Amino acid sequence: MRDIRPAAVAGTFYPEAPAALAASVRAFLAEAAAEHRAPADGPKALIVPHAGYVYSGLIAATAYARLAQARATIRRVVLLGPAHRVAVRGLALPTARAFATPLGEVAIDRDAVAAVSDLPQVVTSDAAHLHEHALEVQLPFLQSMLDDFRIVPFVVGRASADEVAEVIERLWGGPETLVVVSSDLSHYHRYDEARAIDGASCGRVLALDGTLDFDEACGAMPINGLLLCARRRGLKPELIDLRNSGDTAGDRSRVVGYASFAFAGEARA
Repeated sequence: MRDIRPAAVAGTFYPEAPAALAASVRAFLAEAAAEHRAPADGPKALIVPHAGYVYSGLIAATAYARLAQARATIRRVVLLGPAHRVAVRGLALPTARAFATPLGEVAIDRDAVAAVSDLPQVVTSDAAHLHEHALEVQLPFLQSMLDDFRIVPFVVGRASADEVAEVIERLWGGPETLVVVSSDLSHYHRYDEARAIDGASCGRVLALDGTLDFDEACGAMPINGLLLCARRRGLKPELIDLRNSGDTAGDRSRVVGYASFAFAGEARA
């Protein structure tokens, strides 16, 4: 890979022109903030969708709006999403030093990369990152909500929940570190069927039941790993928004599900 991983889906998943992209993200965040009142405590982790912005941008924004109070605090984002295009065993990092979007470059945290490089499930694959959209579409939201941050971008392929959790735990840090899992929910069911499937999947996330499979969420593996960490760490999940493409910009005969979650605080009995 080049020194900079160039934007692969600008102009398709989100606007390519910087001004148009910035305006689109601002509009989503403003609408999200108006619809959902954020708690005082910022999240430690988020689960957000990764479809084209016309389909899932607002759902993702409802989670990212929670970062408003942490703009100057968060300095590292551990970003995990599924492999859509290239088969991967483990969790793949790129060799690039930064990712580019129309809003600028986002540096990769090389210290964090070094901190997990000894784990056998952590591999290097530029091919897995080259055209992958699941991580890229999150960056404009992060660039809009945070001041100065670096990313640790993992494309997650065949990996167990324990393997994913081990990587997240190694990079857990303090309030300077945010964990973001990129995942859509069910794919290509009829509207009512999708609502039932996705409602059940969200219930399991809220119960910290990390047994999702790929039919329920394309990012099932990183979600399951995060849920294992959340259970160990006593984090409380909150479902912020749940919709599907039939609610946003698609027909209802064949929809994709989207949800946003925030994890914060300590769970209380």
